Order: sequence, then structure tokens, then C-alpha cells
Amino acid sequence: MKQTLQLKLSQHLALTPQLQQSIRLLQLSTLELNQEIENFLQENPLLEREDEPVPEAPVYAASGDALQAPTESLDGAEPGPNFGDSSPTDWLSETSGSAAQPRDDNDEPSYAEIQAATISLRDHLGTQLAMTPLSERDRSLVRFLIEALDDDGYLAQSLEELAEMLPPELEVDIDDLQIALKHLQNFDPPGIGARNAAECLSLQLINLPATKTRDLALKIARSHLDQLAARDYVRLRKAVACSEDELRGAHALICSLNPRPGAQFSPDNARYIIPDVIVRKARGQWAASLNPDAMPRLRINRLYADILQGQRGSGLSSQLQEAKWLIKNVQQRFETIQRVSQAIVDRQRQFFEHGEVAMRPLTLREIADQLGLHESTISRVTTQKYMATPRGIYELKYFFGSHVATEAGGAASSTAIRALIKQLVGAEDAKKPLSDAKIAEILGQQGIVVARRTIAKYREALNIPPVNLRKSI
Repeated sequence: MKQTLQLKLSQHLALTPQLQQSIRLLQLSTLELNQEIENFLQENPLLEREDEPVPEAPVYAASGDALQAPTESLDGAEPGPNFGDSSPTDWLSETSGSAAQPRDDNDEPSYAEIQAATISLRDHLGTQLAMTPLSERDRSLVRFLIEALDDDGYLAQSLEELAEMLPPELEVDIDDLQIALKHLQNFDPPGIGARNAAECLSLQLINLPATKTRDLALKIARSHLDQLAARDYVRLRKAVACSEDELRGAHALICSLNPRPGAQFSPDNARYIIPDVIVRKARGQWAASLNPDAMPRLRINRLYADILQGQRGSGLSSQLQEAKWLIKNVQQRFETIQRVSQAIVDRQRQFFEHGEVAMRPLTLREIADQLGLHESTISRVTTQKYMATPRGIYELKYFFGSHVATEAGGAASSTAIRALIKQLVGAEDAKKPLSDAKIAEILGQQGIVVARRTIAKYREALNIPPVNLRKSI
């Protein structure tokens, strides 16, 4: 075969270490960025913070699309409504248990709350087990069942499945586990060790003083909980042979119970947020500015830098370059976040004035074209970056959404449609709630063309039950 030498010209993209670092820092959240910087500070002696300690940034607990804003308004702006609160879909969770009860920030935590915050569910049950007079065999079986509980305090596996998990030589049968379960179900909190919601509520009702209302509630919990959950009150009254007032009392009693007795001992998995941007209205204009408390203040250690000036080829030279890169990339990261945030604020200024119902459709490409950036860059900037506004704390991605056509030929944001659905349901007659078709008809009268199936999809996304479950007695 004849060998030939050919010259070929081609192009390829090579990411320099500095560019790789810039991209990586851009996609980190502020909390992750601070952790990354701490690692650099420990590894690179030429990098230091400008002032120690750095002021602690305000932290917010995440809940839904919007987060809880500070109690005081931003620069005197009137705080707007927080649209992040969504009604739970669980019919029983709306009023059940201590977790559902609002508590003022100034209230002292109860003993149960302090106890739950310091020990786990298994430790709490183990302490009671140690004080219960049982044989060593029964004690071991109760301990085995405790380990099988889920975070809500339920025994998710059947006794038959649990028996198969034990070594055959122990000769443990279903009756042995049933006895152990009875011991466990006598422990605190009431309802622990239940195998389903009906048993959980029944265990709690049994511990209450015997009354006519309690007996009716127990009967419903044991045999008619599905009808109660479906709000089929007519059939339920016939099944239990009671009056409307008696049913209402039993319903209220059941709703006062805790369907998840073990949840109070679960670890707090709340996310904590440091807003990157603060939005204020000044002189009639909405402006986005960087949150100074979220920005790390970095500089080169002058002592080491001065030493390096007289020492060429030192091993610290590469670390000096890395420190300069990091400072530049961190600064560029926040500048990009501010530019993108301001572009979002300019496009969504009606939202800041009037709320979710005024949200306009917006895509990543629109912001990318406006700023001359790549769409992937906008995606990185808007992920896990947060904006503090008088209306709450929002992830930047929250302001982007698809559009729905209007009769006038324009478009309405899907976020605005959801807000309208939420308003209509909130103002409906509880005895004659609005169906999805009726909501679509009302929106159509306002010039917004939305299919019934789209209404159902948005309603489910808002955790709003269907019309039959929203109907009151």
C-alpha cells in the first residue's frame, strides 16, 4: 500500500482549565459555591478572604415555588402576598396532628417538639421498651418490629413477610409477632405500629374516653374511611346511621388525630436558601442588585505575593495563577447572575406589580438572545439561584414558563393560568365547587383559551383536589 502524507485543517473546541472552572462555578448554588471556596482556601495559601469573619448571609427555608421572605419589607416596599403556600392534597393532613397547627414564632416549643428534635423515633420507642416488663424473647421481637417501622411510624411490611426474614431456628410464628405488635402499639405516640391509616386512627381513638362521638368516629375509621375521604357524606350517614350533626362531630374528631405519628421524629430535611439577588423598586423602576452578604470577598495574600516577586520558578507561582483565576471567575459568576436577573425583572415587571396573574410567558432563549449569551448559560444561571423580592423568594427558573393562546392572538403564561385557577377555586361556593369544564369556560370568557384537560393538569400541579372531593357537606 502506498503511503501518503496529507495536511488536514479542522476545528475543535478545547476548554481551558479557567473556562472549565468558570462553567462549574456558574452552575453551583451559593451554598455550594461557599463550600467550594472553603476548599480552595484550605489548599491555596495565596488565597484569603478580605475580612474575617464574613457576615452571615440571610438564610431562608424553602417551601414550594416561593420561599418565606423576611418579615420586614425591602427598602420600605410593601410586602406582597406569598403565593408559595399550596393546600395539601391529603384530606386528613389539612387539620391533623401537631405538625399542621400554626405556631407563632414567639411561642415556646412544647416538650414533645423538643423531645422529637433531639431523639429519633427508634430511640424514643427503645426507651419505652426498656421500661416494659417483657421476656427477653418478646423484647427482641418488639425491637425487631421497631426497626421495621417507616419514618411515619407505620409497619409497611406484613407480619408474614417479617416472619420469613427471621432465621428458621428461632421458630417465630405469626402469633408471636402479633403479640409483639400489640405491645408496640401500646407505646407512645398513639397510633404507632399501625399497618394502614384506618388502624392508625383507630388506635388513637381507642385511647380516648368513650363517648358517642368517639364510638361513631371509631366505627367510621375502622370500616368507612374511604367514604369519608371521598366526602361521600350521604352514603356515609346511611352506612353508620347517624345525623348530619353527629357525622360532623365525628369528622372533626378524626381530623384532630395524627395520621403520621412517627413524622415528628423524622430529621428536618428543609432546604436552606441564600438569595443571590435582591429586587427593589426605586423611583418607579424595579432593579435587581446582587446580595452583598452572598458574595464571598476574596483577595491575594500580599505577603506571599511579595515573596513570589523575587522568586521565579517557585512552586507557588501556579497557586498564584489559580487564585487569580478563582477571584476572576467568582466575580464573573455574580456579574452574569445580575445581568440575567435584571433581564428577567425587566420582562416580568408586571409580576412584581400585580403578582402571579400578571406573569408573562418567557423562555431561556429570549433572555439568551437579549444578553448575547448561550441558552445553556442561562439554564446554569437560573438553576439554584434565588431572587429576594417583596413578594417572596423565588428561584430564577420560576419566571420562565410556557404560553397559552388568547382570543386576541396574544399569549398568557402558564403560571398566570395556575394563579387564576387558584383564585377561582379559593372563591368558589364550597357546596357548589367549580368543575374543570366550568373553570375553562370562565377563563374562556376572559379571552384565555384553555382546554379542560389542561385545567385538570394545572389543578393537579397546584395540589387542588377534583370537584367531588372539594364539595362540603
